[in-house]
Amino acid sequence: MKKGILITGANGQLGNALRLLSDDFRGFEWHFTDKDELDITNLSDVESYFNKHKIDYIINCAAYTAVDKAESDAQMAELLNAKAVEYLVLASNLQQSRLIHISTDYVFGGTHFLPLTEELPTQPESAYGLSKLNGELFAQKSQRAIIIRTSWLYSEFGHNFVKTIQKYATERGTLNVVFDQVGTPTYASDLAKAIMIIINTIDISTDFNQYGNYHFANEGVASWYDFAVEICKMSDIKADILPVLSDAFPTPAKRPSYSVLDKQKIKTTFGIRIPYWKDSLKLCIEKMSANI
Repeated sequence: MKKGILITGANGQLGNALRLLSDDFRGFEWHFTDKDELDITNLSDVESYFNKHKIDYIINCAAYTAVDKAESDAQMAELLNAKAVEYLVLASNLQQSRLIHISTDYVFGGTHFLPLTEELPTQPESAYGLSKLNGELFAQKSQRAIIIRTSWLYSEFGHNFVKTIQKYATERGTLNVVFDQVGTPTYASDLAKAIMIIINTIDISTDFNQYGNYHFANEGVASWYDFAVEICKMSDIKADILPVLSDAFPTPAKRPSYSVLDKQKIKTTFGIRIPYWKDSLKLCIEKMSANI
């Protein structure tokens, strides 16, 4: 019997990347769900779904990601980013399902200046970051959870920074982009591949016990300004990208000024090789251009 993989938030960037990848993993039975198929904020819906399906792995891609809106909508952010995780854990415990939960660099404050390890104390500075941290705490109660913190996710799918820069650079010709927020862009396809390496590692192991927190982002470091410059360069868009301080764009939610993630633990534990961010960006833009 094939082992079942449940994907929540399947219409998002990572969910769609996993959907594309699923053709290469036909040994699993895939369950792609979004809110119309499974409302993970409703415990009875979650329990009913698990009663109908055998789920061996949950990849929780669902999230409330409107960072600024969360400041005035903290209750909804908490419901989707935290309470829903509790419901998934409660249901998964009945089937001893393994949970792979996607979290964020926003659980840290922006006061660090070296790559962030999994052991560093968390200090979210926004309602979004707090809701994601609370989701991590619920995920840890499963005792069979791997929590993957990632950053600056983009892809060919949905709305993201790459598409926004392409649109406005083309329309306006000049853009101001902050240079004092530093992290690493992460291609959703690379994260999806890493998740499947993790699942395969667990699946062939008879005594896997290295659950807990892991970090994944592409290799390298960039500011949002650096990211925007490369997007325009690789997209052949002639535009002036101007570096500005974050103060030029006051927002309801505070962003981390430094959120480069240390990936050594995930590379060592699972033997994952992570591409450099510019190489992955080039691949993504090529795919986007081919689909135009």
